[in-house]
Amino acid sequence: MLDSPSGVSRRRGRRTRPRRGSCAEAAGVWVHRSRSVTQTLPFWTLSCGRDCGNSASCFSPSVRQRTSYGQLLPRPRGDSGGRALIALVAAGNIIGSGIFISPKGVLEHSGSVGLALVVWLLGGCLAALGSLCYAELGVTIPKSGGDYSYVTEIFGGLMGFLLLWSAVLIMYPTTLAVIALTFSSYVLQPVFPNCVPPYMATRMLSATCLLLLTWVNCSSVRMATRIQDAFTVGKLMALGLIIVVGLVQIFNGNYEALAPQVAFSLDRTPSVGQIALAFLQASFAFSGWNFLNYVTEEVVEPRRNLPRAIYISIPLVTFVYTLTNIAYFSSMSPEELLSSNAVAVTFGEKLLGMFSVVMPISVALSTFGGINGYLFTSSRLCFSGAREGHLPSLLAMIHYKNCTPIPALLVCCTATIVILCIGETHNLINYVSFINYLSYGVTIAGLLYYRWKEPNLYRPIKVNLLAPVCYLMFWVLLLGFSLYSEPVVCGVGLVIMLTGIPVYFLGVHWKEKPKCIYNFIERATYVGQRLCFVVFPQIEPIETANASEWTDRSSGRSGLSANS
Repeated sequence: MLDSPSGVSRRRGRRTRPRRGSCAEAAGVWVHRSRSVTQTLPFWTLSCGRDCGNSASCFSPSVRQRTSYGQLLPRPRGDSGGRALIALVAAGNIIGSGIFISPKGVLEHSGSVGLALVVWLLGGCLAALGSLCYAELGVTIPKSGGDYSYVTEIFGGLMGFLLLWSAVLIMYPTTLAVIALTFSSYVLQPVFPNCVPPYMATRMLSATCLLLLTWVNCSSVRMATRIQDAFTVGKLMALGLIIVVGLVQIFNGNYEALAPQVAFSLDRTPSVGQIALAFLQASFAFSGWNFLNYVTEEVVEPRRNLPRAIYISIPLVTFVYTLTNIAYFSSMSPEELLSSNAVAVTFGEKLLGMFSVVMPISVALSTFGGINGYLFTSSRLCFSGAREGHLPSLLAMIHYKNCTPIPALLVCCTATIVILCIGETHNLINYVSFINYLSYGVTIAGLLYYRWKEPNLYRPIKVNLLAPVCYLMFWVLLLGFSLYSEPVVCGVGLVIMLTGIPVYFLGVHWKEKPKCIYNFIERATYVGQRLCFVVFPQIEPIETANASEWTDRSSGRSGLSANS
């Protein structure tokens, strides 16, 4: 028999054995009971099939639930200190490997140094507009889960499921693949200084890094967060070094490529489609601006802190990115930057001499921490999806002792390794950025629809309508020209998203499935629990609710009714 789940206080209640033949006994876990809490399988679990007398689960919780396997945001006591810390967390989540990857793609598609810098500035403005719209949604619909939770609430189960489907199959795995490939490129570039690192070497090193960090995240939440904190230093050190050295170059008069008459000279006139692709490349570096909306329930006073964090973090990130690109162009010609396989390494080799080894090490540390961060946060989306009945309940389970979401991490790791084997870095960036922008646009369109649908709903934050309208106008142009310029890359992402429609109707909407299907799902969940030693997270008594209030938003039916 396994020990009691980690995090359950013995002083809050008593531990009891589950009823004989119940789901909890089948999982081999203790059941914790207190005055208002039952630690057991939540409402979305299928019936146990072991004749324990309940159709949905062996026990029915009577309180709202919240995941307990780690908080991303600290809760400082000081009001101003809290706002500053949340802003820094948001900025730290945005600044990642993208600034070491995207400059080459932005310059390639924009055609000139000056236009590339304009793209970076406008990319920051676009992220700011989107962040303000998300701030309104975050306090109006105060649920963690970001885009998925808002779209499910506004448009219903199908649209929410499509976003969830694309995030699980495309967004997170593809982003992880890009960061892992960047890590391997910067590690291997000093070993292969005069050529591109071998294909198999980069893939093997990327997969090894991914497997190692998946094991770390499966083993300990504390270890994962400590790695994240430690490796953030590498990211800041690399960017700080690039900016300082670049500014020194400019003060010494080395800014020929930045002179207006040279910066805006075009060897070729880029098409509108190429400019759209340049924005997609830049948007990859800004991805993460909606991070706080994935943990809204954990932000202290979101009505005040969300917009203030946006006002601080987005301009700060835009300023850092623009300075970093200016530093690149102060020492590298556009031709050198485009021919480089690792921009920061080439920059270090030209200016740092014998200390150039610091640059690939710093970038490798940054990307290593980025992989860890995405693995750490991806499980929250899986939990939100399972809570709505859109994903298998196994993906919402955590290890009984370590409190780590092992099934969700294994699914994300497997999907990422598959994408590693079939994609090239810059195509993958266009691929994931297109789907990201698509989900952003649908979510912000939902804001306008929600204003019309619920005009009298209390909104602690209410942005001017010009913000979502301007964002959507730019969004339509960007996606339309991107699809025209890269129909295969963008079209594949769109097709994969649309394949979620039959999956939704067969897996979620269709309630009267044959008994053999239910038996298979129950058996697979049971085997998964036994293999991974996982149970559902600790239930926290946030607010009491009757069982009849728990509904599956995708179907409008009670979650305690027939199998959801």
